[in-house]
Amino acid sequence: MTVTDLVSYEDALASYDPVMGLEVHVELGTKTKMFCGCSTELKQDANSQTCPVCLGLPGALPVVNEIGVESAIKIGLALNCEIADWCRFARKNYFYPDMPKNFQTSQYDEPIAFNGYLDVQLEDGEIFRVQIERAHMEEDTGKSTHVGGATGRIHGASHSLLDYNRAGIPLIEIVTKPIEGAGARAPEVAKAYVAELRELIKALGVSDARMEMGQMRCDVNLSLRPNGTETFGTRSETKNVNSLRSVERAARFEIQRHAAVLSSGGTIVQETRHFHEEDGSTTAGRIKDNAEDYRYFPEPDLVPVAPSRDWVEELRKGLPELPRLRRARLKEEWGVSEHDMQSILNAGAVDLIVATIEAGAPADQARKWWMGELARNANETGRGLDELPITPEQVARVAALVAKGDLNDKLARQVIEGVLAGEGDPDTVVEKRGLKVVSDEGALSTAVDEAIAGNAAIADKIRGGKVAAAGALVGAVMKATRGQADAARVRELILEKLGVEG
Repeated sequence: MTVTDLVSYEDALASYDPVMGLEVHVELGTKTKMFCGCSTELKQDANSQTCPVCLGLPGALPVVNEIGVESAIKIGLALNCEIADWCRFARKNYFYPDMPKNFQTSQYDEPIAFNGYLDVQLEDGEIFRVQIERAHMEEDTGKSTHVGGATGRIHGASHSLLDYNRAGIPLIEIVTKPIEGAGARAPEVAKAYVAELRELIKALGVSDARMEMGQMRCDVNLSLRPNGTETFGTRSETKNVNSLRSVERAARFEIQRHAAVLSSGGTIVQETRHFHEEDGSTTAGRIKDNAEDYRYFPEPDLVPVAPSRDWVEELRKGLPELPRLRRARLKEEWGVSEHDMQSILNAGAVDLIVATIEAGAPADQARKWWMGELARNANETGRGLDELPITPEQVARVAALVAKGDLNDKLARQVIEGVLAGEGDPDTVVEKRGLKVVSDEGALSTAVDEAIAGNAAIADKIRGGKVAAAGALVGAVMKATRGQADAARVRELILEKLGVEG
């Protein structure tokens, strides 16, 4: 089904009620893998970080990573989950071309954390509670690179390359209960949930949660049911969606696709789907297995995990300030409205502004530059704010140069432009481009004299009491100095020379 075959979103919601389930996989930031001592360092030579355990060689025995268990408990606590007194691992069996032992060590009916919730804030300030079914521990698979095809997928490829460096990296899978009642806002709820979860994971310090690097990815399960009914429809599962925008787009596309199939008398196939960034569409993957098809059974080589209550409570006391509470505090400290705080959040600027303030910038200046000039550049280049090649420390330095009087706002924007272009740090850009404010009294006085002489009629108006006309002379001086004069001082000099009280 192509994008043009879809029914409109409005028509889909007029007849059907969407139900979602979101499964988010988070790669933990441990130094070693979940069941062996191999390094998890990124960007190493293929298959250089492997051992008999993560390669699944006969006789190799796994050992649980304690930090991985600790991270799982922290996530569970932050998600308001119950933490199991006793749980164990299971083998999930099916054909894994990129898992050498041909099963995944995971948790099935005995997860370490279960029955929680996460409150998320939508763009208009509404709070929507997403119920959490479970958070369980497992390991990642290796990486397949399909060569020779046009799409980078296995279909049409001539051969595949396998890298097992990622096999065994600790994962936490967070599974929601069915998300009902979102209606037309279901895609927005999906995006807001994953965004809030990402902030939570980063705040806990258990993962960098960089979606573009695969450290956090979301499977979007979606089904439709006729309005006014209770029975769930057949679901599809769009796999490994790796950006907030794409989560929203995938949910929206699937709502429209399901509605088109159902409205034409067709049947939804329970299957996995691939998401395509270029047009926001999904295409069929494989028929989706049910739990019984995975032939789960308890992992015989690992002892059960039984975290003591004292340990759990110690971890609970050590949890950092959680994102929603932190945002409420920052909103108060910065003196911004709910709308402005939501805009900052939507732009992904909270941490950047905090870091800029910590680097010495006043709060209002940090917000001004990130939400103004830098947000504009990010929008124009299609990047996130955190992807721009400028640091909070550099933004703070620009703000300091403005406060010192070495730059005005116009020049500061040029400095930021230079930093983004890779010309160096702010001081280097100022030096290379010759962007300092002209504050030399002699040079300013000469420029003012020339502006008055060249605009005699305007000067006469000012002498006659029309002080507002001074703006035209200020503009002439700024033009003559290429915007590098101190505008406030220029105005003072104009009025002094014309004998007019400011």
